[in-house]
Amino acid sequence: MFKSSELTNELTGLKKFAYKLTRNKSDAEDLLHNTCVRALEKKHLFKEDSDLFKWSSRIMYNLFVSEYRRKTKFKTQYDPETYLEKQSVDAAQDTRIEILQTEQAMAALSEEHREILVLVCVQGMEYAEVAKCLSIPVGTVRSRLSRARTNLQMALQTNGNLAHTFTPAQHHMPMARAA
Repeated sequence: MFKSSELTNELTGLKKFAYKLTRNKSDAEDLLHNTCVRALEKKHLFKEDSDLFKWSSRIMYNLFVSEYRRKTKFKTQYDPETYLEKQSVDAAQDTRIEILQTEQAMAALSEEHREILVLVCVQGMEYAEVAKCLSIPVGTVRSRLSRARTNLQMALQTNGNLAHTFTPAQHHMPMARAA
């Protein structure tokens, strides 16, 4: 048998071990509490010449494994959240319509605009990479991307009709002369 003060001396190490097992502060505290209760209940089984930390950490590990098995068996089996997640289905028709509208809007764009949108927005390339790939300056990438996004947004709002898209000529504005 051991004294309660001896178990108190092992709390720091047991607390660290509990956190390593659970990776959660509140669960670690619960596990530590349950371990101390179980160790005090079973202190008559402790052998005097053995290490108290090893003995109590073994109790902790066994409690952790038992709780884990219980959770995986019952929580996943009877937890309504898991059941509902499996039963819920996304509104596929809405997604299909959005994809179809986006495909139509992309098809209505010029080749340059489609290419720049795919490289930057879909493939995630950086402006410098796109500029090198297309052999154009970075500034041109930015301006094409801006126009492509504007045209795509307008095409999505007008269901693919690009009669009002911006062209480079529309972006050119005469500069006011200084007096």
